[in-house]
Amino acid sequence: MNPAPLERLVHDGSIPGPMGLLLLLAGLTVLPFGVVVLTSFCKVSVVLSLTRSALGTQGAPPTLVLTGLAAVLSLAIMAPTTEAMLQRGRGAFGRGEPTSAELLGAVRAMGEPLHAFLRRHGSAELRAELASLGGEVRPGVPGTPAGEDAWAVVIPAFVLTELKAAFQMGFLIFLPFLVVDMVVANVLLALGMQTLSPSQVSLPFKILLFVAVDGWSAIARGLLLSYR
Repeated sequence: MNPAPLERLVHDGSIPGPMGLLLLLAGLTVLPFGVVVLTSFCKVSVVLSLTRSALGTQGAPPTLVLTGLAAVLSLAIMAPTTEAMLQRGRGAFGRGEPTSAELLGAVRAMGEPLHAFLRRHGSAELRAELASLGGEVRPGVPGTPAGEDAWAVVIPAFVLTELKAAFQMGFLIFLPFLVVDMVVANVLLALGMQTLSPSQVSLPFKILLFVAVDGWSAIARGLLLSYR
């Protein structure tokens, strides 16, 4: 490529400088962490993993399939919040090159729908407890979260609430499969077949039960409706 057009693109701002590339790489590095703690991905992935454990099918479905399904369901759940964030930021970013103050204001505006989502699906009791714990751990330190609406309080409260809800759903999913395991174990004991493994014998029945009730669709529907 001719160096003159390349230099012109750099000077015009079409290609980010070294600092811009560094910030972009840093953002891409933090992106997976943000997806896990700022979206519904945590709860969905835990519920799907517990479902596979309840079935006892070892590596079926594979972890890659469960992760992909969790990502797709999370995209559907987070779609309204993402659209609201894009609408908030489109006004500032659509007027050419924004100043640093406009950029900061746009970022804050884009964060408001996400903050509202985290508050709506996080426990108010946990937010109050975390806010009080933050004041006890660092009393009198300037720059500590001022209250329950701080990001440092809202995010962990949301994650802890999601984990609690995921394990509650996992408990309910485990119950019918536990009943199948107990029935099969008692039948084998009554027939004197102690050499057979109850888990291996009950596996086809658990799969049959799960398929009969259309388990994956029911779980996906329940996860989607839990955010409405």
